[in-house]
Amino acid sequence: MSAAQTFLAADRLYLRPLESEDADGPYPSWLNDQEICSGNSHHVLPYSRDAARDYIRSLVAHRDQLTLAIVLREGQQHVGNIALQKWDRLGRSAEFAILLGERSCWGTGIGFEAAKLVLTHGFTAMNLHRIHCGTFADNAGMIALAKKLGMSEEGRRREAVFKDGQFVDVVEFGLLKNEYKQ
Repeated sequence: MSAAQTFLAADRLYLRPLESEDADGPYPSWLNDQEICSGNSHHVLPYSRDAARDYIRSLVAHRDQLTLAIVLREGQQHVGNIALQKWDRLGRSAEFAILLGERSCWGTGIGFEAAKLVLTHGFTAMNLHRIHCGTFADNAGMIALAKKLGMSEEGRRREAVFKDGQFVDVVEFGLLKNEYKQ
């Protein structure tokens, strides 16, 4: 796991492809932490190192998504993952997703810095017209990030997901290429 694999870079971090060795680090533990995954609609507990390895291996075959590790330059620490997924080449759109697994990075701007890299890449290199995301209505961190990125709230799917014993709303956000400020 080195900066030699850098795909995109910013001042405090770089983004690189996930590597099988990431399954031996903290990554699987993030997916077993209910607080970290409280905004993730598709995680399944428990999540093993083998499941993480299988997922990382499967990314090679997924031609409709770009999933990258978020790595801090200082200490070369893998702190999360970020993705443009469900890439619709004909419609020129993709869904944005992020998992910031290290709590010490929450509220520090690391997620925003990584997201700016991915959105810029999406609108320029991938020639996307639209990037969107959805999150639970109680996920204040993701809602704040979407707004800080310039995304507009496009709607709310009422009681769309069963979470923690109750139905919850999903808030949808979107950003068009001509609205994006690099």
